[in-house]
Amino acid sequence: MLRYLFKRSLILLATLFVASLVVFITIEVVPGDPASYMLGLNAQEDTVAALRAELGLDKSKPARYISWVSGLLTGDFGTSYTYRTPVADMVRDRMWVSLPLAIFALLLSTIIAFPAGVYAASHRGGITDTIVMAFTQLGVAIPNFWFAMLLVLLFAIKLSWFSAGGFPGWDAGFFQALKSLTLPAIALALPQASILTRVMRSSLLDVLNEDFMRTARAKGLTRRKALWKHALRNAMIPVLTIIGLQFSFLLAGAIIIENVFYLPGLGRLIFQSIASRDLIVVESVVMLLVMAVVLVTFAVDLAYAWVDPRLRGTR
Repeated sequence: MLRYLFKRSLILLATLFVASLVVFITIEVVPGDPASYMLGLNAQEDTVAALRAELGLDKSKPARYISWVSGLLTGDFGTSYTYRTPVADMVRDRMWVSLPLAIFALLLSTIIAFPAGVYAASHRGGITDTIVMAFTQLGVAIPNFWFAMLLVLLFAIKLSWFSAGGFPGWDAGFFQALKSLTLPAIALALPQASILTRVMRSSLLDVLNEDFMRTARAKGLTRRKALWKHALRNAMIPVLTIIGLQFSFLLAGAIIIENVFYLPGLGRLIFQSIASRDLIVVESVVMLLVMAVVLVTFAVDLAYAWVDPRLRGTR
């Protein structure tokens, strides 16, 4: 197990290093000078040069990369060019929206997908299996932003059960804040639940056709006990992969949903920072999201080893 952990840790560090290079180089080739953008078209050259020096933009790219990575390692993400506040503080404020939203959506997705996938697999070819697969196909086909607008029209405008957008903050009360995240979480969760249901069903069907399942039935286990005691755990590896990828997507890819519901999350922060050429914010937030994706993948690898002990000695 220690060897497995060591190898996965080395892969994690190498991935983070390469990702930091890709993020920095990609952001640096974006056209437009932040200093010129902040001062406007009529700014004097000496004023632009002074601002570039103040922002550290006059340094060489290798020096800026080393300074940026060193700051990331110590928790210093730099200072926003536009707002002149520490990026770490901005990220911390926005994380209290994006992270609960991602967790809420993942919980909803899992709660819907697990029983639906298990039920569809255990009734393969039946009418319920057909209905479940039809709904999952619909969930995959519908864009989440369009579904989000339908939710707003129905539950916010017509029924007035929820607000159409905004976030009151956790200081307003846990349930009030959670209520404002409910529609965005549903909009994010249902398409992901459709994917997870299909994966759960497919994985379970593969396991149910294995020889050891027929042996378990031959020894006297009922179909239900064999399903829950043997099949489900062996079918979890592809499901864990999808759950890990979904959490990463929900955390990093909710830009459109956050803009539809006007939520002050990380996705909206990236969108605003790109528009204002606030490169240090874009670099730091994107790298933070990459780190989250890599760490989630690492956690999924550990979950693999826990679910299937054979992987500990082969990877």
